[in-house]
Amino acid sequence: MSLDTEQEKALIDAAFAAAENAYAPYSDYPVGAALLFDDGAVITGCNVENASYGLALCAETVAVAKALGEGRRGGLIAVAVVGLKAGAEPITPCGRCRQVLNEVAALGGSDPLVLCVSRDDVRRVPLSTLLPHAFGPANLGL
Repeated sequence: MSLDTEQEKALIDAAFAAAENAYAPYSDYPVGAALLFDDGAVITGCNVENASYGLALCAETVAVAKALGEGRRGGLIAVAVVGLKAGAEPITPCGRCRQVLNEVAALGGSDPLVLCVSRDDVRRVPLSTLLPHAFGPANLGL
């Protein structure tokens, strides 16, 4: 899936706006994510940290939970992930988030484009490249 320049900019802008709402008092590393669906809907999320570090939620996971909570089951075509304090290298979803994104993508049989963003660069990577040989619903016979 490729996005036109306008779609890509809008998705990245939505992820940056989401990152502004992050609750990151421990890492001081606000992250935002924006999911684009085939009907044009954009669902955003930000990281939410917790004093019990293991209970923190990543931006991508929050966005996926919102999308599923709204009844979305498939149609994921692109994801943008940004960090407000990212260095020169674009950030990528962590392993857990790659798996969570794979689950929602598998519901619609898509391989969304993941925009990994820093202030100066955008890397465009299919989810299947970030998570090769993924485990998903098909592995359970579903």
